[in-house]
Amino acid sequence: MDNAKPGGAFAFLRKENIVAKPGFNRWLVPPASIAIHLCIGSVYAWSVFNPALSRELGVVSAAADDWSLSGIVWIFSVAIVFLGLSAAFAGKWLEEVGPRMVGVVAAFLWGGGFVIGSAGIALHQLWLIYLGYGVLGGCGLGLGYVSPVSTLLRWFPDRRGMATGMAIMGFGGGAMIAAPVKDWLLSVYARAPEYLGADNAVNIITEGGRRFAETATGKAEVVVASASQAASYGGEAGVYVVGTGDTGASATFLTLGIVYFCVMIIAAFLYRVPPAVWKPEGWQPKEQTRSMVTSEHVDIDQALKTPQFWQMWLMLCLNVTAGIGVLAVAKTMMTDVFGTTMPTIVTAAFASTYVLMISVFNMCGRFFWASTSDYIGRKNTYHCFFVLGTLLYLSIPFFASAGAGSPNVIYLAGFYLATMIIFSMYGGGFSTIPAYLADMFGTMHVGGIHGRILTAWSAAGVLGPLAITSLRDMSVGRAISDLAGRVDPETFAQKFGAPMDQLDQLVAAKTVTVARLMEIAPEGTIDPTPSLYNTTMYAMAGLLVIAFFANLLLRPVNARHHYREAAQPAE
Repeated sequence: MDNAKPGGAFAFLRKENIVAKPGFNRWLVPPASIAIHLCIGSVYAWSVFNPALSRELGVVSAAADDWSLSGIVWIFSVAIVFLGLSAAFAGKWLEEVGPRMVGVVAAFLWGGGFVIGSAGIALHQLWLIYLGYGVLGGCGLGLGYVSPVSTLLRWFPDRRGMATGMAIMGFGGGAMIAAPVKDWLLSVYARAPEYLGADNAVNIITEGGRRFAETATGKAEVVVASASQAASYGGEAGVYVVGTGDTGASATFLTLGIVYFCVMIIAAFLYRVPPAVWKPEGWQPKEQTRSMVTSEHVDIDQALKTPQFWQMWLMLCLNVTAGIGVLAVAKTMMTDVFGTTMPTIVTAAFASTYVLMISVFNMCGRFFWASTSDYIGRKNTYHCFFVLGTLLYLSIPFFASAGAGSPNVIYLAGFYLATMIIFSMYGGGFSTIPAYLADMFGTMHVGGIHGRILTAWSAAGVLGPLAITSLRDMSVGRAISDLAGRVDPETFAQKFGAPMDQLDQLVAAKTVTVARLMEIAPEGTIDPTPSLYNTTMYAMAGLLVIAFFANLLLRPVNARHHYREAAQPAE
């Protein structure tokens, strides 16, 4: 990976050539790291793309060949997997070549990943989006994420928690900027499909679960959009031809890729590293009185042989699993839970603002909790995450069910506040872990150790979305079966153009949904949509209970693992 030796073509990127000169202001370094993290942190606004990508062909409504939500969410998961893997493998490389080299490579991978993803959308090839955004973009995420951490820990030895909070704060805030920008770009590039007329004015036939209509050029596949679905594209309720519109996703990907590349390249060239013997003016290291803060160092390879590393790996994995699955479907979840019971409040704009506020709390939580840990200690900070987080996850099903039974803004406010606090602690877990690692293993190889522990993020990137989408799909299947059993068969056939015994085909083709079944369900039938995520929330609370005990049992690293000059590594 490192083919740029001193004197080579890329020598100007290496750390020995970016050492700060005497008098350099250390506060010039955090803005560069925040800029890069703001770019890569836009991954947290992935759910903004869910509606557009899940109806790329139908545009106003999902068509039979459109990608499923679960298939789209996995793109986010793949990106997180490769974030962790690239961070782990690049840990030693980062310590050798420095943050500027790593930042430049991250810019090429993240920006280029968007460009390849744009081609995948335009060609309707899902694998290209996985390759571009998921694999290459994910590697860019990992390299961009770790590039400033060890550097800022060395620039701010007097405030480790605050330093890591600054280093990682931008990643949590990336979606704060990206969510509205993505929404705006999608609206700019979007184009409504061909409109054939009102539902009752067009002769529609159903074949194999799909809907077709006769047009001037022959039989064409169509979708039937409701007034609210069509309004997003300036149209009206009725029948639209599949494949004749554009959600704007492809052009949005291309635009973002170019912008992110430019910003990240500029920021990477602002990185500087302190001289080897540098320390803040007037600062003297204090003798540590906390048993969980060491003055020793542990080699990167030796750290993996300690139980403390794996306890912290488990803590990070479970904390991230509990939050990342919800992040991946945040906009969809808000619409599902409260969109049917409070449609005048929970609009598409409201759901987008919800994603924006998640980013705000994610970002602020990274700085707040990391800085707080300087005073109350890292272990107590993680106790807060797991105890309070468990209680909040358990409260979400209550607010969802209560809001469904009795629509009241108080339940919406409770749900909103609970999730915001959860995401502040989710972000806080990321920003506090580097300082926790420095306390436990010393600062000698903290960048590399941090990179390796981020493989926990990779595992969580699979487990979180898998859990929430699988459990949601199971809940949707049960809800559709239950509603279909309540609906009059003749009414069903008239509504969907096919008999009840073709239910599976109709569901697979996205012709039958919970929302459309509710339109013909008997009066008094309770909409099951708000409760689709209840089981998932209980499972997430259980994960945090396990993480609590892993943190509770954490002890200082045994002295036999400490680094000693000319000493043989402990077995």
